[in-house]
Amino acid sequence: MTSNIPEVVILRLPLYARVLRGLADRGEDVVSSQRLGDLLHSTPAQIRKDLSYFGRFGKQGRGYRVDHLLRELRQIMGLERQWSVILVGVGQLGKAILTYGGFAPQGFHVVAAFDSDQSLVGTSVGSLTVQASGELAETVKQHQPQLAIVAVPGHACQSVVDMVVRAGIKGILNYAPHQAQVPEGVWVRDIDPVGALQSITYYLKPNGS
Repeated sequence: MTSNIPEVVILRLPLYARVLRGLADRGEDVVSSQRLGDLLHSTPAQIRKDLSYFGRFGKQGRGYRVDHLLRELRQIMGLERQWSVILVGVGQLGKAILTYGGFAPQGFHVVAAFDSDQSLVGTSVGSLTVQASGELAETVKQHQPQLAIVAVPGHACQSVVDMVVRAGIKGILNYAPHQAQVPEGVWVRDIDPVGALQSITYYLKPNGS
């Protein structure tokens, strides 16, 4: 089924879940596609079309049960379970990621951190001790994490991603300013803050420039 679903729909699912969580926290039991569209800056038709890829969740004229739809979406995204994550690259960005408190409440637990800088190996960041990159394969074999976060300089990105893939990791969140090549069956999401800022400046530049 997944191969028939447009990637843009998959990318919108966490947004739906976040909005539904907010509605549930406010004690709202039912939401219409119109209301979801307003909250997500989308259209009711788009909401219904996206959800239709995964089944029938609402009743015409009655809307969606917030708790039921949120539970179904979390199951669709695999969020009913806990996910183990490793981090490669413990520079300033990597340290910020390790000390960020938003992953664990959503079911993502960073279980190991690696760096090639020997001055960082053996140091502690939060509850983790930084390991040498050469220990990655054995650690993955031992703990069997499913995901990796890559936070290394652009020039090191491809070699690090290759190492992660060889170790058996199938899902990678890439903060490096480089688009790595991966084999079929490995999924990568690139996070590029500079590129995002550059896409915004298009709209902010003076008229006529």
